[in-house]
Amino acid sequence: MAETATPAETAHVDRVRGARRSPAEHLAEAFTSGSVPGTVTLTEIPYQAMVGVRVHTASDAGARVASVTGGLPAACGEVTGKDSVNALWLGPTEFMVVAPEEAHDSLGGSLVSDLTRALGGDPGQVVDLSANRTTFELSGSHARAVLEKTCSLDLHPRVFKAGKAVSTELAHIPVMLWKTSDETYRIFPRASFADFLGRWLLDAMREYASPEVP
Repeated sequence: MAETATPAETAHVDRVRGARRSPAEHLAEAFTSGSVPGTVTLTEIPYQAMVGVRVHTASDAGARVASVTGGLPAACGEVTGKDSVNALWLGPTEFMVVAPEEAHDSLGGSLVSDLTRALGGDPGQVVDLSANRTTFELSGSHARAVLEKTCSLDLHPRVFKAGKAVSTELAHIPVMLWKTSDETYRIFPRASFADFLGRWLLDAMREYASPEVP
């Protein structure tokens, strides 16, 4: 559990938050104007806590880490979690743990510390990757059609079911793609690719914002 922050620590956190700029913040208005509620919408969910974890799931350390994350995925595409913490499969011993902003150590949370303590001195790795990526959320009845313009995966719901997350490419950009519900996808591009991918998605969405041709 994180200790209660002092007023000075709280003020410092507020200053840090006020100085931050998310990788796609400059596209926020374009995301809003290019979205069609119910059809396809694009938003950025900035500053999520993201932690890279390497650990053998069958080890004692793996069991301790799993107690923090609500389990660890056993196969490609699986996502485990509890409360608002989720673990996405990257490889047999590699995972990306995702949680809301409040879980980030430097802003008063305890996720990185909890995972580090769970790993203990056993073989493995816990690395704070929160600044490495941002999160886009694409949702609506035509969200899958937008993704299918560039994604080589079979995104049909018979194959790519809600709750599944995989590494793939969108517009030749490597991303993690997580289908969080039947019509909602979370996309995790690296921060340096956020501008390009955000603009590409907006362009792919444009036909759904245009009037129908008689």
